[in-house]
Amino acid sequence: MFFFTRYPSSNLLKAYFPDVQFNRCITSQMIKWFSNFREFYYIQMEKSARQAISDGVTNPKMLVILRDSELFRALNMHYNKGNDFEVPDCFLEVASLTLQEFFRAVSAGKDSDPSWKKPIYKIISKLDSDIPEIFKSPSYPQELLRNEDPTERGAAGQGFLGLS
Repeated sequence: MFFFTRYPSSNLLKAYFPDVQFNRCITSQMIKWFSNFREFYYIQMEKSARQAISDGVTNPKMLVILRDSELFRALNMHYNKGNDFEVPDCFLEVASLTLQEFFRAVSAGKDSDPSWKKPIYKIISKLDSDIPEIFKSPSYPQELLRNEDPTERGAAGQGFLGLS
Protein backbone atom coordinates (compact mmCIF):
# COMPACT_ATOMS: atom_id res chain seq x y z
CA MET A 1 0.00 0.00 0.00
CA PHE A 2 2.94 2.34 0.73
CA PHE A 3 3.86 2.18 -2.96
CA PHE A 4 0.64 4.11 -3.68
CA THR A 5 0.16 6.27 -0.60
CA ARG A 6 2.63 7.59 1.90
CA TYR A 7 0.01 9.52 3.91
CA PRO A 8 -3.14 7.38 4.29
CA SER A 9 -6.04 8.73 6.33
CA SER A 10 -7.72 6.57 8.93
CA ASN A 11 -10.73 6.25 6.59
CA LEU A 12 -8.50 5.00 3.78
CA LEU A 13 -6.90 2.42 6.08
CA LYS A 14 -10.33 1.23 7.21
CA ALA A 15 -11.45 0.84 3.59
CA TYR A 16 -8.44 -1.26 2.65
CA PHE A 17 -8.28 -3.44 5.76
CA PRO A 18 -11.86 -4.74 6.00
CA ASP A 19 -10.84 -7.67 8.16
CA VAL A 20 -9.40 -5.43 10.91
CA GLN A 21 -11.62 -4.55 13.86
CA PHE A 22 -10.69 -0.87 14.14
CA ASN A 23 -10.67 1.03 17.39
CA ARG A 24 -8.73 4.11 18.41
CA CYS A 25 -5.64 2.14 19.45
CA ILE A 26 -5.44 0.03 16.28
CA THR A 27 -6.04 3.03 14.04
CA SER A 28 -3.32 4.94 15.87
CA GLN A 29 -0.92 1.99 15.53
CA MET A 30 -1.52 1.67 11.78
CA ILE A 31 -0.95 5.39 11.29
CA LYS A 32 2.25 5.08 13.33
CA TRP A 33 3.41 2.23 11.05
CA PHE A 34 3.00 4.48 8.03
CA SER A 35 4.91 7.18 9.87
CA ASN A 36 7.74 4.68 10.39
CA PHE A 37 7.54 3.66 6.72
CA ARG A 38 7.85 7.33 5.70
CA GLU A 39 10.75 7.87 8.08
CA PHE A 40 12.71 5.02 6.47
CA TYR A 41 11.81 6.33 3.00
CA TYR A 42 12.94 9.87 3.74
CA ILE A 43 16.15 8.71 5.44
CA GLN A 44 17.05 6.71 2.33
CA MET A 45 16.25 9.68 0.09
CA GLU A 46 18.37 12.09 2.10
CA LYS A 47 21.26 9.64 2.24
CA SER A 48 21.10 9.08 -1.52
CA ALA A 49 20.86 12.81 -2.25
CA ARG A 50 23.94 13.48 -0.14
CA GLN A 51 25.77 10.64 -1.87
CA ALA A 52 24.88 12.03 -5.29
CA ILE A 53 26.23 15.45 -4.25
CA SER A 54 29.47 13.90 -3.00
CA ASP A 55 29.68 11.96 -6.30
CA GLY A 56 29.63 15.27 -8.16
CA VAL A 57 26.09 15.23 -9.53
CA THR A 58 24.96 18.80 -10.23
CA ASN A 59 21.67 18.35 -12.07
CA PRO A 60 18.81 16.92 -9.98
CA LYS A 61 17.02 15.74 -13.14
CA MET A 62 19.80 13.18 -13.53
CA LEU A 63 18.58 11.48 -10.36
CA VAL A 64 16.04 8.93 -11.50
CA ILE A 65 15.25 5.81 -9.52
CA LEU A 66 15.18 2.78 -11.77
CA ARG A 67 14.25 -0.79 -10.96
CA ASP A 68 17.90 -1.84 -11.19
CA SER A 69 19.22 0.76 -8.74
CA GLU A 70 20.48 0.25 -5.19
CA LEU A 71 17.95 2.68 -3.76
CA PHE A 72 15.07 0.80 -5.36
CA ARG A 73 16.45 -2.47 -3.97
CA ALA A 74 16.66 -1.00 -0.47
CA LEU A 75 13.10 0.36 -0.62
CA ASN A 76 11.68 -2.77 -2.22
CA MET A 77 13.32 -4.99 0.39
CA HIS A 78 11.89 -2.84 3.16
CA TYR A 79 8.32 -2.56 1.87
CA ASN A 80 8.05 -5.73 -0.20
CA LYS A 81 10.27 -8.25 1.61
CA GLY A 82 8.82 -11.29 -0.12
CA ASN A 83 8.87 -9.47 -3.45
CA ASP A 84 5.24 -10.55 -3.79
CA PHE A 85 4.10 -7.33 -5.39
CA GLU A 86 5.07 -5.60 -8.63
CA VAL A 87 6.10 -2.09 -7.65
CA PRO A 88 4.00 0.38 -9.66
CA ASP A 89 5.68 2.89 -11.96
CA CYS A 90 3.95 5.71 -10.06
CA PHE A 91 6.08 4.85 -7.01
CA LEU A 92 9.27 5.13 -9.06
CA GLU A 93 8.14 8.54 -10.30
CA VAL A 94 7.32 9.80 -6.79
CA ALA A 95 10.55 8.36 -5.38
CA SER A 96 12.58 10.04 -8.14
CA LEU A 97 10.86 13.34 -7.43
CA THR A 98 11.48 12.91 -3.69
CA LEU A 99 15.16 12.27 -4.31
CA GLN A 100 15.40 15.31 -6.57
CA GLU A 101 13.72 17.51 -3.93
CA PHE A 102 16.14 16.31 -1.25
CA PHE A 103 19.03 16.92 -3.64
CA ARG A 104 17.87 20.50 -4.36
CA ALA A 105 17.38 21.29 -0.69
CA VAL A 106 20.75 19.92 0.43
CA SER A 107 22.53 21.51 -2.53
CA ALA A 108 21.03 24.87 -1.62
CA GLY A 109 22.11 24.52 2.01
CA LYS A 110 18.55 24.43 3.30
CA ASP A 111 19.47 21.54 5.58
CA SER A 112 20.95 24.05 8.06
CA ASP A 113 17.35 24.97 9.04
CA PRO A 114 15.86 22.49 11.57
CA SER A 115 12.58 22.32 9.62
CA TRP A 116 14.13 22.07 6.15
CA LYS A 117 12.32 18.84 5.28
CA LYS A 118 8.79 20.16 5.83
CA PRO A 119 8.43 21.69 2.34
CA ILE A 120 9.51 18.35 0.83
CA TYR A 121 6.95 16.47 2.92
CA LYS A 122 4.23 18.86 1.70
CA ILE A 123 5.11 18.21 -1.93
CA ILE A 124 5.27 14.42 -1.52
CA SER A 125 2.05 14.22 0.49
CA LYS A 126 0.17 15.57 -2.54
CA LEU A 127 1.50 12.83 -4.84
CA ASP A 128 -0.36 9.85 -3.41
CA SER A 129 -1.96 7.62 -6.07
CA ASP A 130 -5.19 5.70 -6.14
CA ILE A 131 -4.85 2.29 -4.56
CA PRO A 132 -6.08 -0.60 -6.73
CA GLU A 133 -9.43 -1.98 -5.60
CA ILE A 134 -7.96 -5.49 -5.39
CA PHE A 135 -6.27 -4.41 -2.16
CA LYS A 136 -9.71 -4.23 -0.52
CA SER A 137 -10.25 -7.94 -1.01
CA PRO A 138 -9.66 -9.96 2.19
CA SER A 139 -8.27 -12.74 0.00
CA TYR A 140 -5.89 -10.41 -1.90
CA PRO A 141 -2.61 -11.94 -0.63
CA GLN A 142 -3.79 -15.45 -1.54
CA GLU A 143 -5.00 -14.28 -4.97
CA LEU A 144 -1.65 -12.66 -5.59
CA LEU A 145 0.28 -15.82 -4.82
CA ARG A 146 -2.16 -18.02 -6.74
CA ASN A 147 -1.85 -15.87 -9.87
CA GLU A 148 1.90 -15.48 -9.63
CA ASP A 149 4.23 -16.85 -12.27
CA PRO A 150 7.07 -18.42 -10.25
CA THR A 151 9.58 -17.62 -12.97
CA GLU A 152 8.85 -13.90 -12.59
CA ARG A 153 9.18 -13.79 -8.81
CA GLY A 154 11.99 -11.45 -7.89
CA ALA A 155 12.07 -9.68 -11.24
CA ALA A 156 10.33 -6.61 -9.83
CA GLY A 157 13.13 -5.57 -7.52
CA GLN A 158 16.11 -5.01 -9.76
CA GLY A 159 17.22 -1.47 -8.92
CA PHE A 160 18.57 1.54 -6.88
CA LEU A 161 19.69 4.99 -7.94
CA GLY A 162 19.93 5.28 -11.68
CA LEU A 163 21.61 8.20 -13.31
CA SER A 164 20.12 8.98 -16.67
